[in-house]
Amino acid sequence: MSMLGAPSLLELAGQSLLRNKALAIASLDMLPTELFPPLFTAAFAGRHIEVLKAMVQAWPFACLPLGALMKDQQPHQETFQAALDGLDVLLIQDVRPRRWKLKVLDLRKNAHQDFWSVWSGSRISVYSFLEPEVVQPLRKRRKVGTEQRQPLASIEVLIDLCLKEGANDKSLTYLFRKVKQRKGLLHLSCKKLKIFAVPMQSIRKILRMVQLNSVQDLEVNCTWKLSTLGKFAPYLGQMINLRRFLLSHIHLFSHTDLAKEEECVSHFTSQFLSLQHLQELYLDSISFLEGRLGQIVRCLQSPLETLSITNCLLSESDMFHLSHDLNVSQLRDLSLSGVNLNCVDPQYLQVLIERASASLLDLDLDECGIVDEVFTIILPALGQCSQLTTLSFCGNPISMSVLENLLCHIIRMSKLSHVLYPAPLESYEDARGTLHLGRLAHLHTRLKQMLQDLGRPGMIWFSANPCPHCGDRTFYDPEPILCPCYMPA
Repeated sequence: MSMLGAPSLLELAGQSLLRNKALAIASLDMLPTELFPPLFTAAFAGRHIEVLKAMVQAWPFACLPLGALMKDQQPHQETFQAALDGLDVLLIQDVRPRRWKLKVLDLRKNAHQDFWSVWSGSRISVYSFLEPEVVQPLRKRRKVGTEQRQPLASIEVLIDLCLKEGANDKSLTYLFRKVKQRKGLLHLSCKKLKIFAVPMQSIRKILRMVQLNSVQDLEVNCTWKLSTLGKFAPYLGQMINLRRFLLSHIHLFSHTDLAKEEECVSHFTSQFLSLQHLQELYLDSISFLEGRLGQIVRCLQSPLETLSITNCLLSESDMFHLSHDLNVSQLRDLSLSGVNLNCVDPQYLQVLIERASASLLDLDLDECGIVDEVFTIILPALGQCSQLTTLSFCGNPISMSVLENLLCHIIRMSKLSHVLYPAPLESYEDARGTLHLGRLAHLHTRLKQMLQDLGRPGMIWFSANPCPHCGDRTFYDPEPILCPCYMPA
């Protein structure tokens, strides 16, 4: 559309052509390549099913970014199925049609966002999307039927999958059916895979259709038993190009046979030997991890950039392996939030921070039960983290004097721009964690003045422990943000 809202000549031509389905389909073989995207967009929006099928069969580019169109077109099931049906017609043929160059059907909704809009701009921008062999026919057209037909190759289908129990995605079901029917001709590639509460039987059926070596980002947010994780493990081992892995809520049960438990853990951890490109690992609420973290650390084949172990129980041996065996040469983000380190030798945490100090950018030690003595021990290691930009240690019971000492040391770290620290112990009325707002305000003012004097007044946030009544925190940013329990009725 122009600035005045009137349709362009190209849009008018497309609308006119689509009014005559037979003419539109017959014209595709001679249609200039640069007119395919705007005509396809109009056909998709107008649900011209037969034209869509024919256009897929005549598509002159290597990639058809259908997902970018599906993002804003609701409902799109009928048009999506039409595109797959057009593809299906091609897959059962023995030879490739004259103009068809399609190799990839991209169903990812956040990919190729600008592909379709570019075609409404200048012709110069158009050529950035064309392969050399596609640009050439625009300059000199060949006569119909003079090109040699080639055997039909397989098609790669790119998709991001989110598997949820109860989700009834008819388009996805239709796609799976086509992939199963055209096995060997349709290859389903999935860069991002999220699995929520889905029966393992259903997961297996789907993963057998996916090219598992295409998965780069995996999230498993399931309340699984350890035995279920053991059944999933072989599929994990085939994801050899995995970059990011998040696993949460794997539970042990008291009646589990110990030998069987060890077998499942060993089977799972051994899969990390195949993940040679893993860069980010997130483990949250994993009950079997205590005493076994070393098995994972020893199987990691490449240095991690992100390690997040949250809301887990770790033993002294786990911290030993973490601090001595983990390759930290590229570690940028480290989180141990919710891991109780109160009963663990603090020297292990000191060694871990010290070894990672050259590369560490983000350190999260929230709710770790770290007391004054531990902070005093790890302070020299923190001072070596010259690249650190973010430090969070909320929910740890430390005194005002230790907090002042800590802030005085880290405040001189030039790249440190965000610090989230706890309200000191002197801020509370009792062991239950009830805040004394007068003391809190006084201590906050004192710390604020100290930071002002040191020339870094805006780098930190103040956070109290969760309210014992509602669970919310009190923040200072820079004025107090109180939880509802402290607000006037």
